[in-house]
Amino acid sequence: MYGSDRAGDDAERTAFRKTEKKYKLYYENSKSTKKKKQPKQVDLSEVLDFKSISESFNQDVELPPGVVHVNCGFDRPIFGLENSPGFYFFPGALTLDEQCTWIRESLTNFPQPPNRTNHNVIYGPISNLFVAAKEGKVFIEEETSDNGLDSEPSASVSNGDSHRWKFYEEDIARSRGKACKTVPASVLLRKLRWSTLGLQFDWSNRNYAVSLPHNKIPNALCQLAKRMAEPAMPIGEEFWPEAAIVNYFGSGDTLGGHLDDMEADWSKPIVSMSFGCKAIFLLGGKSRQDEPLAMFLRSGDVVLMAGEARECFHGVPRIFTDEENAEITPLELRFSDEDDRCFLDYIRTSRININIRQVF
Repeated sequence: MYGSDRAGDDAERTAFRKTEKKYKLYYENSKSTKKKKQPKQVDLSEVLDFKSISESFNQDVELPPGVVHVNCGFDRPIFGLENSPGFYFFPGALTLDEQCTWIRESLTNFPQPPNRTNHNVIYGPISNLFVAAKEGKVFIEEETSDNGLDSEPSASVSNGDSHRWKFYEEDIARSRGKACKTVPASVLLRKLRWSTLGLQFDWSNRNYAVSLPHNKIPNALCQLAKRMAEPAMPIGEEFWPEAAIVNYFGSGDTLGGHLDDMEADWSKPIVSMSFGCKAIFLLGGKSRQDEPLAMFLRSGDVVLMAGEARECFHGVPRIFTDEENAEITPLELRFSDEDDRCFLDYIRTSRININIRQVF
């Protein structure tokens, strides 16, 4: 998982890396510090647009070279690539209700302990991060022997040593001054990069740590993944979701070219679901030297990678968070109620990806 064939300076000269740089977010140089930074223009004419392809296909327009229609009984078109067997693209596969459901779950429940996140290594398990951010709480590190605070904390975590991190109201944090370390919950939420469901992945040893406690993947998500996986499954076999990684992207965030190579059976697909702002996805070959194909990923799109496609490097070099290119108007309308304001504020500048795997 997230493996590489080469690293360092050599990787910087590969075809995959050059394409990543082509689409990555860069800003125009500005002498004025008061002006808002403007992103540099990038040529998107070579980016494959499966939404447009699907609309044209429904009007009997010929498919672009290299793109094939996969006839598998779904109620909407599914496409593949001639040069990438095992790759499937479902434009707009998820309904708006499904998108909203899994955005909410990804922010409120999926990062909950005992599921692990990228914050575990520094802060330990953090409970109710999204709620704390919504309420403007502040994370405070303090000695366990004497917390020195009169107010009850809203949540606490232990990082395994003599310190504890706890959420407090903002005024309590201000009263402590610089006597202790503090981090606004909103900052921690924005720095949330991944959480894991089901079997937990050990990033240090690059394998699945089956002994680690974890929450099972919700049944509704399992059933959705099974349904989406059907076109890529061998006849007579069923997809069994055992682990999932939820990736969180903000403006400027990227996912470098990598392989998902730690599952036992590569004939089984990875089911990848996109939510929030539009992104560019790169699908390369079995070497970083192979030039990757760029394609747009929108909220509600589903991608399958199975068989030979599992051996291909892939990554996400760009997230579009500007109003013109993010393409999240349906989500903005659905999250327009005051109770959903916190989800709207997050997803306006973010992308969430849930990728689900059969491990064994």
